[in-house]
Amino acid sequence: MAKSDVKVLGAWPSPFVMRPRIALNLKSVDYEFLQETFGSKSQLLLQSNPVHKKIPVLIHGDKPVCESLIIVQYIDEVWTSGPSILPSDPYERAIERFWAAFVDDKLFPSLRLMRGAEGEEKKAVVEQLTESLVLLDEAFEKCSKGKPFFGGDGIGYIDIALGSILGWLRVTEKISRVKLLDEAKTPRLVKWADRFCADGAVKDVMPETDKLIEFNKMLMAKMKGAPPNQ
Repeated sequence: MAKSDVKVLGAWPSPFVMRPRIALNLKSVDYEFLQETFGSKSQLLLQSNPVHKKIPVLIHGDKPVCESLIIVQYIDEVWTSGPSILPSDPYERAIERFWAAFVDDKLFPSLRLMRGAEGEEKKAVVEQLTESLVLLDEAFEKCSKGKPFFGGDGIGYIDIALGSILGWLRVTEKISRVKLLDEAKTPRLVKWADRFCADGAVKDVMPETDKLIEFNKMLMAKMKGAPPNQ
């Protein structure tokens, strides 16, 4: 497949954009990464995703595919010669989709709240995040069946869904001065996170924590209408 036939529209800080990039890397598919400028939307993005007008978008040939987890499923179904991302068993596929949806519906929204929370609100969000991570730690034991990843021997669907937010989880830990992944409560996830980030399909697209922190400062300043250095 020619490189120009596969494009990903996105931005480097986005955990959702990481998902199709990791999936393409797992399948050894060459692609062109087209960075969107923060604060604006390119004409190509508006044409490719006219409904939500959001990144990421995968363009395969001249066909756009939108929404990060839908894109990952599409990649898995199209490039069948690479390692499978979703299991072949229908029940196991359903379980993986359930936990991926859990990450997006429960975990990620709490992480976003946490970065601006204080006092009692912060305490409540920490409890919610901890509960969600403990549930995922237990899910890892069941899904991995003693192997290194949720997907078994290699990175799978839940790994991509959860692993893509690890950078922002670390940012949240630093900003809030709260340890969310720790050996006492989530021992399996702690070891899994190290394995995931070290994987060849991930390490080149996982943003550095300090770089994300600087981006977050700029984002917060822009939202408040103040210069980034104030």
